This record gives sequence, structure tokens and C-alpha cells, in this order.
Amino acid sequence: MNGILESLRQVADLGGPVVMILLAVSVVTLATVLYKLWQFSAAGVGRHKAMKEAVESWDEGDLAAALAALKQSKSYLAPVVEMAFSAQPQNRKRLEAEAESRFARLERGFRLLDSVAQLAPLLGLFGTVLGMIEAFQSLQEAGAQVDPSLLAGGIWVALLTTAVGLAVAMPTSMVLSWLEGRMDGERVTAERAISTVLHPQGRPAPAADFEAEPGRA
Repeated sequence: MNGILESLRQVADLGGPVVMILLAVSVVTLATVLYKLWQFSAAGVGRHKAMKEAVESWDEGDLAAALAALKQSKSYLAPVVEMAFSAQPQNRKRLEAEAESRFARLERGFRLLDSVAQLAPLLGLFGTVLGMIEAFQSLQEAGAQVDPSLLAGGIWVALLTTAVGLAVAMPTSMVLSWLEGRMDGERVTAERAISTVLHPQGRPAPAADFEAEPGRA
């Protein structure tokens, strides 16, 4: 523990409070990313094999096989598909809202990651500006006895905060893009499942399918 505290003290002495803030932000970011990975795994994101089999059976008109396959599904979208089995086409918006409520739970924390990806480089730049100001103040105080190493040392310490800010922002941005890509795929899966269940090809669609939607000719 003493070694960790000593390392943190040295980092604080080199980079100042901005680096300490960035390190704290990186810890929060890492915790958020690990939680999202666990949440995605627990919800079965990307694992919809049984649910897709149920939808395919429904589309072919095999209702018994569809219900049996759906019971085997552990997908978080399975309850939405089950609701769609007993819904009418005009209930589509309700089903989409149910799916979106599940997406919203999975997307919690995305805004935090996006904020870190955008603000971490700015925090690093802010620390660099403060460090440069301090370096030039030291240079001014030196007067005629200017030591180039004094300025060079101040500059590299100042640039350390920018490096730390970028080191925090870049992986965060990559992870966020990956998570958002997974959610885009989930929305496509849900949209396809709902559309297939409400408009199956294996049996005639209900008469409501052919009724014009309100507000349309």
C-alpha cells in the first residue's frame, strides 16, 4: 500500500492535479466498461439462436415449434417476441417501445463513456497549458541565467498531461464504438423479429394487415 501511495505521490508531483483527475476518471471508466461487458454477457447480447428459431418457425406457420423454441431462449428480447405472438399489427409501436426500454437499460453508461472520450483530451490539454505557464514563469524568474534544461524539463512535464488524456480517451472511444455497434445490431435483430412475427409468410396475415394506418390514404 505504501508503494502505491508513493507512486501516486510521484505522479501527482510530475503531472499535477490534472493527471490525478485523469487517473481517477480512468478508474471509473474501466469500472464502467467491465460492468457493461458483464451486463451484455448476462443479457445474452448477440446470442439469439433459440429466439431466431422461434421466429422462423412462426414465419413458417409452425406455432407449436415456435413456442417450444421460445421457451428455450435466454435472450432479453424473448419477452418482446412472446408479446408479438399474441399481438396485432397495429400494436407494432407498443412492441418497439418494449424493445427500446430493454435497449435503454443496456445503453446506460454510454453517455459517461462518450463524455470521457471527448473531455479527457481537453483535460490533458488544460494541464499542458498550466504546465507551460509554470515553465515560462520559471524561465522568467531565472532572468539572464537561462538554463535550457529548465525549459525543456518544464515542457515535457507539461506535455505529460496531454499524453495521459489521450491514453484515456482513445481506448474509451474504441470501446464505446464497439458497444454502440453491438447495440445497432441488436436493434436490427429486434426489428426483423417483430416484423416477421406480425407479418408471417407461413399463413395468411390478419385482415388488420391490409387496413390503412391512421393518417394514411
